[in-house]
Amino acid sequence: MSSELLLKRRVCTQDEGCTFGDSWNGWAMLNSRQGVRVRALQERMARALQDQRSGRFRRRAFSWPLLRALFLLAIVAAVGCLSARGFAQISPGPLSRAHESLNGALHCTDCHRFGSAATLKCLSCHTEIAGRLGAGKGLHATYKLPKGNDNACSKCHSEHNGEDFALIKWDTKTFDHNLTGYVLEGKHQGVACNKCHTAEHVSPAARAVIKIKNLARTFLGTPQTCATCHKDVHQGRLGPDCLQCHNYTDWKVVTIGKFDHSKTRYPLTGLHAQVKCEKCHTPGSDGKPRYTGIPFGKCADCHADVHHGSFPQPCEACHTTGGWKKISLVGVDKNFDHSKTKYPLLGKHATVDCGACHKGGDFKKEIPFAKCTDCHLDAHNGQFAKRPKGIQCEACHTVDTFKPSTFLAKDHDTTDYPLKGKHFTVECAKCHIDKGKETVYRIKFAECTDCHADDHDGQFAGPPNLNKCEKCHTVADWKPSTFTLKRHKDTRLALTGGHIAVPCADCHKEPEHPDAKPKPVVFYHWKDLNCETCHEDPHKGQFAKDMKEPGPDGAPIGCEACHSTKNWKDLARFDHSKTSYPLVGAHRATACIDCHKPPDMETKLVKADFSAAPTKCEGCHEDVHGKQFEKDGVTSCVDCHNTAKWKPSLFDHDKSTKFPLQGLHQNVPCAGCHKDNRDFEGKNVLFYQHTPKECEGCHAPGTLPPGKTS
Repeated sequence: MSSELLLKRRVCTQDEGCTFGDSWNGWAMLNSRQGVRVRALQERMARALQDQRSGRFRRRAFSWPLLRALFLLAIVAAVGCLSARGFAQISPGPLSRAHESLNGALHCTDCHRFGSAATLKCLSCHTEIAGRLGAGKGLHATYKLPKGNDNACSKCHSEHNGEDFALIKWDTKTFDHNLTGYVLEGKHQGVACNKCHTAEHVSPAARAVIKIKNLARTFLGTPQTCATCHKDVHQGRLGPDCLQCHNYTDWKVVTIGKFDHSKTRYPLTGLHAQVKCEKCHTPGSDGKPRYTGIPFGKCADCHADVHHGSFPQPCEACHTTGGWKKISLVGVDKNFDHSKTKYPLLGKHATVDCGACHKGGDFKKEIPFAKCTDCHLDAHNGQFAKRPKGIQCEACHTVDTFKPSTFLAKDHDTTDYPLKGKHFTVECAKCHIDKGKETVYRIKFAECTDCHADDHDGQFAGPPNLNKCEKCHTVADWKPSTFTLKRHKDTRLALTGGHIAVPCADCHKEPEHPDAKPKPVVFYHWKDLNCETCHEDPHKGQFAKDMKEPGPDGAPIGCEACHSTKNWKDLARFDHSKTSYPLVGAHRATACIDCHKPPDMETKLVKADFSAAPTKCEGCHEDVHGKQFEKDGVTSCVDCHNTAKWKPSLFDHDKSTKFPLQGLHQNVPCAGCHKDNRDFEGKNVLFYQHTPKECEGCHAPGTLPPGKTS
């Protein structure tokens, strides 16, 4: 039998109550003497386990705690029996070469934490990874590993697979470097991994924590600063941040905007910020750009004196870095007193750039300044050139400001058009419309319509008015008009009677004028001046024929056929005799409404139908005789009465009755015989027809005169 005995693999299931986790695999290499002892213990334990499964465990004087104790004793015995000639390893397999120092049962707890669930303790040793995870940096931080549990490490780094097993496996060609927190940009994308990840580039701080001995094989500890890989050609003069000027794509393409020159002894201001670096940082003796030792105390260190020594003051006394032509007025005022020259600067002139007058910076050249136009263009294009003293800007303007003008309304009296009345308060721009340099000041003013629109829409454009506004208006005010009632007689319609008291606006209103644009205008001219032009015909054309009759002027007489402007109710002009029913007698004094009755019991004649008035007595008068004299339904009043008067009656007793009045009867009053009063339709009516003809009908017996008999 060989000196070493190979014990077959023993698998412990969950039912067997394994205390090293869910499962464990054991291989033991023992020498012959030691192997016998361990094997005897293993066989005894196996029988005890078999008895427990078959139910015979309780019948034997052997307990499970004792079994566990024997098992642990076997392990301890096996460990204790290790010697130079033999060793034992209870493990799923050999560790990789990186962890070979942890082989053996005594080191299990260096990597494993035992309990209800076995866990790994990778980060306990690999503190360099633990630190990066805690800081949320690097590749491992992107995997979102749960805190306090290192089991996830085995998903990528599997152990117990033999000493030649590679714990780290990845393809550098497909690896996404962005996951590390350092994105490869520009030229960095084509650089090989070992160009940056070298042992020389590992920082001293990282060397103290990185476990791997061969630093050439680690990707950790490489600082992200440019100087780690690249030589600082500026030798630290511009700081460690190369990216403030350079980029990843091309080293020679310098982005000045990133470099903060304000942190140097000479901050760049104004136009200096636009100057190329090489303009100031010229090559030194070594042929390389100088970044130190460049003089900058005076402008003349870089710039030539364009004034050739004309001014003893330094350049910055008048100029700024904002631009050579932008003069510092504060500096000029402080260092140069223009008031001591022939032309002191006043008002707006004090704010003008020197170069605006001193062209090309030539301060020795004489500049004309007697007249404003020596420097300024005539903003009015020669409109005032013909004035007695020519163009004099100071007559209307000052050096303080060009606008507003000092030319006031009262100064307008010196012109051909003095401002009077309302014109005095009108803003200049209302007449002199502001068009900048094209503004016209010499404007037409002979006619009002040169400035004002015709509010009357051409109604007075023809003769005799010819749109002469001043005939009716004044510059004092547009309203009221100066056109008086007296002047109205000169028009086609002279005002008389009641028309004199009518306000103008009652006739001259603002109807929708057919040609008025853009708004209705007051109407002053009518083609037809008949009454009905303004007044509505209340009679609805009943007198149209009469109204068409010619008047004194030959025009249709209209309403004046009956009425007058003095009073509407004055009907003196109406001749009833020209109608089909002339008024005679008492009818002449009868009121119109007594015959021409309006409908609906109205009290005015406006709606009366004048053609419907009756021409018979019975049409207007009531039959006071109770229809005694009615013939064929009509009582003819004219048989007894006329229009002169109702009483006395014209009744002829001899011709109209069968009882002629003779003798004393001729002098008897009617009431002496006609005494038959009766009630007729609620009225007391005297009846004539049934008066007795016999004497006894009126005379009592014995009352007749002597010689008279019936």
